[in-house]
Amino acid sequence: MARDSQAALTALNRFGFGARGGAAGDFVNAASDPRGFVKAELSRPNGALLEVPGLLSTPELARQVFDYQFEIQQAREAARAAQSTASESPPQAPDGKQPPQRRNLSLPSVAKEIAAKDPTMQAQTADNANAAMTPGAMQPSVNPQKPPVEPPNIIQKTFRAEALARLQRSVVADCGFVERLVVFWSNHFCISANKGALARMWAGSFEREAIRPHVLGRFGDMLKAVEQHPAMLFFLDNQQSLGPDSRAGINRHRGLNENLAREIMELHTLGVGGGYTQDDVTSLARIITGWTFAGRQGRLGTPGSFVFNANAHEPGTHLVLGKTYLPNGLAQGEAVLSDIARHPSTAKFIATKFTRHFVADDPPPALVARLQEVFTKSGGDLAVLATALVDSNEAWQAPPTKMRSPYEFLVASGRLLARNPEDPGRYLNGLNVLGQPLWSPAGPNGFPDTSAAWASPEGLKLRLDISAQVASQLADRFDPRELLELVAADAASPETRRTIERAESRQQALALLLMSPEFQRR
Repeated sequence: MARDSQAALTALNRFGFGARGGAAGDFVNAASDPRGFVKAELSRPNGALLEVPGLLSTPELARQVFDYQFEIQQAREAARAAQSTASESPPQAPDGKQPPQRRNLSLPSVAKEIAAKDPTMQAQTADNANAAMTPGAMQPSVNPQKPPVEPPNIIQKTFRAEALARLQRSVVADCGFVERLVVFWSNHFCISANKGALARMWAGSFEREAIRPHVLGRFGDMLKAVEQHPAMLFFLDNQQSLGPDSRAGINRHRGLNENLAREIMELHTLGVGGGYTQDDVTSLARIITGWTFAGRQGRLGTPGSFVFNANAHEPGTHLVLGKTYLPNGLAQGEAVLSDIARHPSTAKFIATKFTRHFVADDPPPALVARLQEVFTKSGGDLAVLATALVDSNEAWQAPPTKMRSPYEFLVASGRLLARNPEDPGRYLNGLNVLGQPLWSPAGPNGFPDTSAAWASPEGLKLRLDISAQVASQLADRFDPRELLELVAADAASPETRRTIERAESRQQALALLLMSPEFQRR
């Protein structure tokens, strides 16, 4: 039983989110067939999709932001016009003195104040980049009968609804392997919700639309979906990138923004040292000019949807990684992505990063080489890659030296204590405190994936504080000794058992259990 218990602990922690409390029986099920327990989720059709009533598509979410931004713009213009009129003809009192002015509490003034205080209004829309690309564009009139919405509320409600849906799926999943894959790929192809109103509004829909449908599909399909998603285009400013010799570039005297092209090569596919040069980055940047999303006016397509703007696209033939790509519009960039997705450097980069996430900070070279070969021979089939990882001996033999990330730690806590969240607030606050705010990494390289990043003394102290808070609220409902059997059973070390048994109170015992190596390590 001891060997099966150790394998069950590995199955639940290394590949999943840990055992669920209550009568789930996860540890017993995992011990009976550890590899089969993990792989069971891979065979479920559409198991990665997240279809929850009330969660809207990217274009539908964009419409809400666009409408608000346009109404604020109109309110500002009306306020400026009113102020100009007042300054030109100031009213005079009978005695010739200026009477005290009454504060204008009209809707435009209120909207102006909201806009001035709202940081989300600093987000840019594709209309700004597209406005000069289509001559004669008309500005539609504002509807005076429609009061402006309040996007801070709408954006926050949307973000919290998306977060809750993701958290609930993670907490209730049998093993959680597929959800772990979602988290991995979402961090690999990350955006940051802190970019602005659109990024925060789209953080959840980006994951639902560009990541989840392809987690068990092909890497090349995910790559294309990611790079053409409005959230990624907005995050890396590609809607501002104009071909220098394109119609829009000539008219506006503006040129390339290489952010997206650089991150495609450096972070999404080939990796640093993957064989590309700065010239390759510039060529790719030229090729994907015109990859944008339709703005509020919808001149190029449904507002908030991906569109190819030929007026912004750099014409001509381009050379990337030694291969010539003929000028055929959108297909030119798609061909480059397809080739890069199959490049040997991409296979090595993905295999290394995949192994580092699930197995060890220093990935076993033999396992990396095997996964690289699987990736190449399968054409980037990610379900085959995940299966090969679970089937490898190295993934089960490596000691549990990886530290759970803050997200993994909080979800594991919720699973063990059978706390299916009804409100995401505690999780979101906990993630902020622990330094992994949901969908908000500091840079395009995502959150770090090594133990050193999360195992600092300060980080461990914060985890202890959270564990103590959880224990103070829930300890009277559980026997920590019984929870230890759900977490690790025979795989629990004698030291952990003694520590929990000798605790001065249930509250202390529960906090110590949540901080034990069996719970924190994977």
